[in-house]
Amino acid sequence: MKYLVLLCDGMADTPNEALGGKTPMELAQKPLMDKLANTSVVGMCRTVGAGLKPGSDVANLSVMGYDPLVCYTGRSPLEAASIGIDLKDTDVTLRCNIVTLSDEEKYEDKTMVDYCAGDISTKEAHEIIKTVEENLGNEIYKFYGGVSYRHCLVWQNGTTDLGEMTPPHDISGKVIGSYLSDSQNAKPLIDLMKKSYDILKDHPVNIERRKKGLNEANSIWLWGEGKKPMLQDFYEKNGVKGAVVSAVDLLKGIGICANMQTPDVENATGYLDTNFEGKAQAAIEAFQNGCDLVYVHIEAPDECGHRGEVQNKVRAIELIEQRSLKQILSYLENCGEDFRILIMPDHPTPLDTMTHSREPVPFMIYDSKESQNGVKSFTEANAAATKIFIEHGPKVMDILLKKEQ
Repeated sequence: MKYLVLLCDGMADTPNEALGGKTPMELAQKPLMDKLANTSVVGMCRTVGAGLKPGSDVANLSVMGYDPLVCYTGRSPLEAASIGIDLKDTDVTLRCNIVTLSDEEKYEDKTMVDYCAGDISTKEAHEIIKTVEENLGNEIYKFYGGVSYRHCLVWQNGTTDLGEMTPPHDISGKVIGSYLSDSQNAKPLIDLMKKSYDILKDHPVNIERRKKGLNEANSIWLWGEGKKPMLQDFYEKNGVKGAVVSAVDLLKGIGICANMQTPDVENATGYLDTNFEGKAQAAIEAFQNGCDLVYVHIEAPDECGHRGEVQNKVRAIELIEQRSLKQILSYLENCGEDFRILIMPDHPTPLDTMTHSREPVPFMIYDSKESQNGVKSFTEANAAATKIFIEHGPKVMDILLKKEQ
C-alpha cells in the first residue's frame, strides 16, 4: 500500500465577494480532486486545538499525526533543523523574516509594507543576512540564511518568555508599533530589529531593488521563538517509511526531526512560480526508492491568501492539480499497488483577513480499492455537509493508515 498526502497550504477560505460569493475551492477548476471526492471519505478536521495558534507548524504537525500539545516547542527550531543548525538544549531560535517597512523616522511608526520583501530571491536574501550577521551577530546572536525571505536567529541561552512576537504576515498594511512585544525579555530582540533597519536601508541589494521598483529588504523581523524539538521517528510511530516534499524549511525541518526523507526540489519557491512538476517527480522518486508515504506540501495557496491575491489563489489550486496531482496520481494508478490519498489544507488563510484562522478544514481520503459515498465536488461546504468530523487533528493520519476507523 502506498500513501500520498497532498497538503495544500492555506487552501480553505470563506465566501469572497470578488469571487461572486464563492470560495477559491468552489471556483477552481479541479476535476481530478472532485472526481476523487466522489468516492472518498470527505469531512472536516480540526487541525488547531484549543490554546494553540493557527500556524503552519502546529497544523502540519497535526496532519502528520503528531500532537502539538505534546511535542511542539516552537516554529523556528523546526526550520533550524532544515537549515542544518545543530542546536544546543540551551539555545532559543527565532524565525528571522526579511521584510519591507515604510520610511517613517521612528521605527514604531513604520508600516508593514511587505512581509516577504517582494519575494526576494534567496541569493539576494543571503547577502542581506550576511550583512546582518556581520553587524549584529556575536557570541550570543547568530544569524543563518534560509530560503527567500525566511531565515533564522539562534540566541544562545535565550528565553522563550517574550510576550507576543507577532508574525509579520498578520499585520500587512498596519503600523507596527503596537505589535512590538513590550516584554522586557524581548527588548534586546526588538533592538536588533531597529538596528537592522539602519544597517539595511542603503544596502547594495536594496539600492538595486529601488532602481527596479521592487520592495526593499530593509528590516529583519523576529518571531516564532522555540527550543530544540523532539519528534518521534515517523517509521517507529507508524510502521511506514515517509518522505516530505516541500519548498519551505518549516516542513523540511519537521521531516528531518521525524527522520523522514526530505528531497530537495530545484526551483521550488513556495509561490505560484514554484516547480510543481519537480515536486511531483520528487514524490514519485520517493515512492520508487522505497517510501510508503509521501507528504507533498505546496505553499502557494497560503502565500496568495496572505497577499490578498484573489484570482491567484484560485489559480494556485488549479496548478496543484494540473502540474502535481495529475502526475503523481498517474504513477499511483500504474504502479501495481493499492494506494490511499489524503488531500486537505493545514488551516484556512482567508483572503478577507490575509492571515491564518483556526477553523476546521475540509479533508478527503481516497482508497483505490474501497469506494465510498463521497461528495460531488471537494469544497468547504460539501465537506461540512457530510457531518463527518475529526475533532483531534492527529487522528487523520491514523485514519489514512487505517490505524483507526
